[in-house]
Amino acid sequence: MPAHALKRPALLALCACVLVAQSMVAAINLLIPQLSSSSLHPSHSEILWTVDAYVIVFAGLLVPAGALGDRHGRKGALLTGLGLFAAGAVTSALATGPAVLIAGRGLSGAGAALITPATLSILMQLSAPEHRARSMAAWTLSIGLGGAAGNLGGGLAGQFLSWRALFAVMVPLAAVLAAAVAVTVPRTERSTGSNPDPLGTLLLTAGLVAVLFGIIEGPTYGWTSARILGAFAAGALLIAAFTLHALRSAAPLFDPRVFASSRLRAACLGTATGFFGLFSLFFVNSQYLQGLKGFGAAVTGVAIMPLPVGMAVAQKLATRWAGRPRAVIGTGLTLIGLGLLGVSTADAGTPYGVYACWLLVISAGTGLSMPALTLGVVTSLPAHQAGLGSGLGTTARETGAALGVAVTGTVLSAHTDLAHGMGPALRTVALVVLAATALVIAGYSSRT
Repeated sequence: MPAHALKRPALLALCACVLVAQSMVAAINLLIPQLSSSSLHPSHSEILWTVDAYVIVFAGLLVPAGALGDRHGRKGALLTGLGLFAAGAVTSALATGPAVLIAGRGLSGAGAALITPATLSILMQLSAPEHRARSMAAWTLSIGLGGAAGNLGGGLAGQFLSWRALFAVMVPLAAVLAAAVAVTVPRTERSTGSNPDPLGTLLLTAGLVAVLFGIIEGPTYGWTSARILGAFAAGALLIAAFTLHALRSAAPLFDPRVFASSRLRAACLGTATGFFGLFSLFFVNSQYLQGLKGFGAAVTGVAIMPLPVGMAVAQKLATRWAGRPRAVIGTGLTLIGLGLLGVSTADAGTPYGVYACWLLVISAGTGLSMPALTLGVVTSLPAHQAGLGSGLGTTARETGAALGVAVTGTVLSAHTDLAHGMGPALRTVALVVLAATALVIAGYSSRT
């Protein structure tokens, strides 16, 4: 397939797919009060698993899902992912008990794991080299729009409809997207050099799931509890076993020696850092606007709209300055950190207009940095492993997001209420973001 084969309808269809997959990460958070009082009568632990099942399965399967698409066909992986996503939504919408709801969320997360790397890999395969930065900007903007759309959709469903309606509407939406993909997206050449590597896939997936479980559940069970320490230990051992297996295998899932590149390490760290800050904001945003400002669920969903606006404007600059990734990434990540410091000063008396200005600073930083970081991860691997590269980048993104929520939740839990804990939590996250930014800039200054 020639590089100029990417047409606007295909670009829109691919971006819409990743937007919808990302939206279901955030949407469920605004429905927690309704779920808690629903006829399912879920326990506190079951509510947490309803929220987390999607993210854990999604992030845990990203790398093997990307490799699977490279090997067996990216368009086929995307269509299969949309089918699994819809099947999970049906299961969730019709759930008769918490266990069925959690299973549905996990199934949709598996679908999202196939959707996300496939979309980016197809964009990389079809975009001419001079247009790749623009394609990456559109794709990363869709990620941000997905978060905003999830907040908006969850807020509207929480106030005017029901949690079942949110899941039900995903089914025809996935069907429409599948039809659009089938019609507009051409097939790309399969990679005979990509290997599913069943043992490596099992080791890496189990290791990532264990680590993510520890990160997400750490604030609930305590970071020094036997359950969490055991999860981290198991994750470390499994990932170490994967590394040894991959180094010795003639056909590994991927060669861990790719991380010898300081630029790849910096791009992964930068991606995780940006979403660490962004999802920390998402975690406190709805609590702040509803709990301290008194906004309704629907208005809360609308109130986060400055984020996609800032991303859309900044990504145009990111495309224009694509030839200077170090400066663009450093500036963008610094803006995220400074914006979080600004938000940390907000309280019940802060005018929404001031709060929105800080949201614009954070979104501008995201829009500047993420296209270059995404391109940096994907282009660090050979072209035939674009799906695997996308999986690595998205794994870094989701891991950073999970850490942002976990760290913010941990700091908040040490204070009596949100009013006293929000400032310290966001300042902690902001300082981590700024410190990590210095490491990312140093990595991009290296030649290797």
